Amino acid sequence: MMDTAKSFLRSVMDVALVIIPLSVVLGIIFGPSVPFIGTAVVGNITDLVSSLGGSGLVGIIVLGILMWLARR
Repeated sequence: MMDTAKSFLRSVMDVALVIIPLSVVLGIIFGPSVPFIGTAVVGNITDLVSSLGGSGLVGIIVLGILMWLARR
């Protein structure tokens, strides 16, 4: 049961790691509101980075955890 859940979540992460860069490129090409995605992806990433940067050490720790999760 747990292996099935892990496998499913890994496949979701694999898809997300392909879709996110694609949506960033589409956001740069077509503008801030990509009609195919429906949200301002570049703006959301910019807001995330600025909020993590404003958090100081906690932001760096969270960023490290997110990078560790993405590499697994």
